Amino acid sequence: MKKIIVTGGLGFIGSNLIDLLLKKKFFVINIDKATYSSNYYNVKNFKDSKKYKFIKLDIKNKNIKNILFKYKPFGVFNLAAETHVDRSIDNPDSFIQSNIVGVYNLLESFKHFSKKYKSKLIHISTDEVYGDILTGRSHEKYPYLPSSPYAASKAASDHLVSSYVRTYDLPAIVTNCSNNYGPKQHPEKLIPKLIYNILNNKPLPIYGKGTNSREWIYVEDHCEALIKVLLKGKIGEFYNIGSNKNLSNLQVTRELLINSKKLIKLGDKVKINFVKDRPGHDIRYALNSNKIKTKLGWRPKTNFSEGIKLTLDWYFENKSYYKSLSKKDIMKRLGKA
Repeated sequence: MKKIIVTGGLGFIGSNLIDLLLKKKFFVINIDKATYSSNYYNVKNFKDSKKYKFIKLDIKNKNIKNILFKYKPFGVFNLAAETHVDRSIDNPDSFIQSNIVGVYNLLESFKHFSKKYKSKLIHISTDEVYGDILTGRSHEKYPYLPSSPYAASKAASDHLVSSYVRTYDLPAIVTNCSNNYGPKQHPEKLIPKLIYNILNNKPLPIYGKGTNSREWIYVEDHCEALIKVLLKGKIGEFYNIGSNKNLSNLQVTRELLINSKKLIKLGDKVKINFVKDRPGHDIRYALNSNKIKTKLGWRPKTNFSEGIKLTLDWYFENKSYYKSLSKKDIMKRLGKA
């Protein structure tokens, strides 16, 4: 049975990826330092599986190398990262430490390991490294122009990985994905925050005029792409992973309201509430994902209408998920600078 290491596996994308890997008969080692955005609720359905092992550890810890040599993974997915733009505005330090220093330590450890054992490192990044894409769609050769400390820290980590491929022949690949949504996502992010407020009869805060546009992909489609990259991706390459479907924040909110009405009676306070925009807020992200489609044969399967219904169903059926989180982390406005 092939072994896979997933860093950040208590988080949103990481836990969904582990779920899919287990279904595909891999043995998975989950390495996570268990921060505010990590959640043991996310792994409750497979935590007792004989094909699953959890190790509480920061990727900055030198023991990463020992774990690699102990388990000899077929592949490593690096999802350990600080990811919330608003938090990076308030406190960039944790983003520099996790997203740059942590990745450096992981690369150093994997460098020694990969000299003796055949393996691949898949470093998961974001479309935010490209900055504002006002027209068209950003391809893999598009220049990086990050706007926030978060995006800059991810851009730096991408460059680090690329440099290790060039200098040390490290068997690594970088993926840049669009906005994910789906089950198990922390409500500091737009869609689960709106769902929480809908469930609790609270106003729906939307930055600015709600015109900021994002490309949305259902998390399981992203995870399928990541496994495809591990199995078929070419060392040293970058792969954009997106749905080619853009929606404004206002459109997303309205779609949620339409579908929520089919499930519950909405409270009288559940109304769109425009709030002051965050500093440096990019207007539009949009990826050109033709490369992964043509080279690896991957395509997203879930359209937004279907995906948002699946997402709502999960949160409505797992209301206790919100109870496992700090209310302050759900409700407090961040990123005012």
